[in-house]
Amino acid sequence: MIDQRLPTVLIYGHYDVQPTDPEELWDTAPFEPVVKAGNIYARGASDDKGQVYLHIKALETMLATKKLPCNVKFLIEGEEESGSQGLSHFLEDEQSRALLQSDVVLVSDNALLSLAQPSLTVGLRGLVYLEVEVTGPNRDLHSGIYGGAVGNPVNILCQMLASLHDDHHRITIPGFYDRVVVLSAQDKKELNQVPFVLSQYKKVLGIETVVGEEDYTTLERTGIRPALDINGIWGGYTGKGVKTVLPAKAHAKLSIRLVPHQNAQETVAQFTNYFTALAPKGVKPKVHAVDAGSNAVVIDTDAIGFQAAKKAFEEIWNKSPVQTRDGGSIPIIARFQETLNRDIVMMGFGLDSDAIHSPNEHFGVVNFFKGIDTVIAFYKHLVALW
Repeated sequence: MIDQRLPTVLIYGHYDVQPTDPEELWDTAPFEPVVKAGNIYARGASDDKGQVYLHIKALETMLATKKLPCNVKFLIEGEEESGSQGLSHFLEDEQSRALLQSDVVLVSDNALLSLAQPSLTVGLRGLVYLEVEVTGPNRDLHSGIYGGAVGNPVNILCQMLASLHDDHHRITIPGFYDRVVVLSAQDKKELNQVPFVLSQYKKVLGIETVVGEEDYTTLERTGIRPALDINGIWGGYTGKGVKTVLPAKAHAKLSIRLVPHQNAQETVAQFTNYFTALAPKGVKPKVHAVDAGSNAVVIDTDAIGFQAAKKAFEEIWNKSPVQTRDGGSIPIIARFQETLNRDIVMMGFGLDSDAIHSPNEHFGVVNFFKGIDTVIAFYKHLVALW
């Protein structure tokens, strides 16, 4: 704190990371950073240690040059990748929230469109994460003796999961779309003005075609439409060799991405009721919500913080940032909006090609240094607009 009359910026980031599996696909040791070909390779390089560190270096620079124009607080947590449960509980306490008193919350835990075209995130999808279990017989059975006569939980679970989408790739949960707002033609036009080349998108991912709801573009499907995906499925014998079993249980993990006005807890209840109803006689379904989930986030683009970020990009990148809606989720950002009631600015410096959550995660050296300059410019413009 340098002057209580000046605005206070709360920097949020996280130091926890995703597991490094499969480690054999890494070209270098995941926790020993290596700089090569203009990138920093390491787990957390882009998500989110590298982006947190550029904020620290920005503050260090401003202190060294005696050009810190406002107050700064840091909030760096270690549970973002698992839902920020500890921080969420912290925010429920009034005295704890007082420690985070600020005027703007600045977050760099997301990505730019490209080095040629900077961007500012104006929306995030919400998230519900679920684990499901289907139980059949009281033990694993011999598939020769019992196969064809006893319901196989893995087969049944696959059928149940397949039933969650129709032939048009719409989610079949009753009431799921009731709160989903259909954007106007003008809003859709603005969203699709973001530079995007479908052929390049498919080439980078190594796919022949894209799949999703009919009558929506890829940008619309990932930015303004909800999605349900199976993240993992297992059951029975998965080791080497042969073991002819009819498994007693089958399991799956699922994520549901939500859009504005959908409610995470309501979605959990809708899914639980529907999934339970899908189970045929002979098996027992079970649904477990891993956490409370999070609602979607929409950023106020008229707020001073957002305008300062826009000016910072224009100054350092010599180009006005476009506005994007990210398909991913940062659950704690929704909590900040609900409890701190402060402007949120999402000013990320990573790239979608950084391989976050995957082997060989990396963060561009150019992104790192231009990120430092942009953050410093943000503080300057914030104070000028205040």
